[in-house]
Amino acid sequence: MNTEISTRLSATPRGARLARRLTAHQLDTWGHPYDGEVNRTAQQVVAELAANAVTHGRVPGRDFELRLSLTAEDTVRIEVSDARHDRRLRYVTDPDADNGRGLILVSLLAQAWGVSEGSVGKTVWAEILLKEPESPRATPATTIGPRRESPSHQT
Repeated sequence: MNTEISTRLSATPRGARLARRLTAHQLDTWGHPYDGEVNRTAQQVVAELAANAVTHGRVPGRDFELRLSLTAEDTVRIEVSDARHDRRLRYVTDPDADNGRGLILVSLLAQAWGVSEGSVGKTVWAEILLKEPESPRATPATTIGPRRESPSHQT
């Protein structure tokens, strides 16, 4: 079984939609059905990262890259690379803003995520667990949720 795919897509809304569809198909091929939680989560993360690459990381004439890989730790690693390195990632600060919440969604959906600078552009990556984490037995008054990591640097 192929445990990694990588493809370049046009830095357009159509390319971003195709990235999401390719993700859904690949996760289904890897045994995570289209209507399953892992597949839907991966699609949402790819949709946010690809939209950011197309909207904020676009360089005319340059594509963005989608890479999906299965790791030994039962996670899927999603990487979206764009050609632009001069724009830093931002969180929305205005509660009335029409956009800017994509990275908040990624931080809530992914086990871990971050940014890697390249010689040309940057790669935003996220990791999603393929199996539900074993939760400790909790008393009705105690709720323990999964620990989420965010990048060590706020950009």
